[in-house]
Amino acid sequence: MPSKDLAIGIMFLLQTVIGIHGNFSLLYYYFFLHHMESRMKPIDLILKHLLIANSLVILTNGLSRTMVAFGLKYLFNELICKLNWFMLRVGRAMSISTMCFLSFFQNITLSPMNSCWNNLKIKDSKYIDFSMSLCWLLHLGLNCIFPLYVLHALGNSESKNITRKRHLGICSVVDYGTTMGSVYIALVVSPEISFIMLTVWASGSMILVLYRHKAQVKHIYSSKVSSRSPESRATKSILLLVSTFVSFYTISSIFNIYTALFYNLSWWLMSISDLTSVCFPMISPFLIMSQNSSISVFQFVWIRNTKSSIIKNI
Repeated sequence: MPSKDLAIGIMFLLQTVIGIHGNFSLLYYYFFLHHMESRMKPIDLILKHLLIANSLVILTNGLSRTMVAFGLKYLFNELICKLNWFMLRVGRAMSISTMCFLSFFQNITLSPMNSCWNNLKIKDSKYIDFSMSLCWLLHLGLNCIFPLYVLHALGNSESKNITRKRHLGICSVVDYGTTMGSVYIALVVSPEISFIMLTVWASGSMILVLYRHKAQVKHIYSSKVSSRSPESRATKSILLLVSTFVSFYTISSIFNIYTALFYNLSWWLMSISDLTSVCFPMISPFLIMSQNSSISVFQFVWIRNTKSSIIKNI
């Protein structure tokens, strides 16, 4: 195995293991919360959908690229390639859409009573589930066309007549020149960039609302504890999650534009592009944990009880 394949394979493996551990741990927490309580908070419902979308991206992109790097490409046939590409596109689109939805939801929730957003405040969590389910159905429908152009990278009898293909790891995509690239940018990349820009705008509005509120109640907090005020903690949480989301997905979208427009892409460029696309799904659950003390307490108790039960069985 070439050293470059080994290095990339180890990086994808680390991303996959860390990302699956973080997302599945939080999903377990939310399912536990749903089982113990009759109703979940609206923000928890949104985060649950974000974690599911992140897990799809990691399992399709991270796991498949790990297997390819370690020489297991022969395990994939054309059907698996199509399914893998389809689930990757849906997971990525849902991850970006959910972050945008989360930013607007927080913005509307924090808006003052006299704001124009006040009438849009969601008071029942069932509307969250309906909105997110509708979003899943929308992305499932929009992305169903792209697997039609996906082929197995090793080639088969059905793809022998294809003269021009783009190799994308385990799969290849039929290349129809700049026309197909333009369609891909219009239907996939442009909406992604639009959602990212809307997320930035909503988060910026949120921070402005929190800053104004902090200025209004400044006399309540002493200078010693002002840095630990609820407004400061909320602002830091928003900035941390959104800046990470915008940074990684903007870079990933730029790589997608380059991939769509140019032919004969280098192996290193494709590897860096795939590594970047998995970064936010891998990091985001740990950012959520770091800003939610109840999750940290839950994990500590769960780990302690698990260790206790293991010791008792020994």
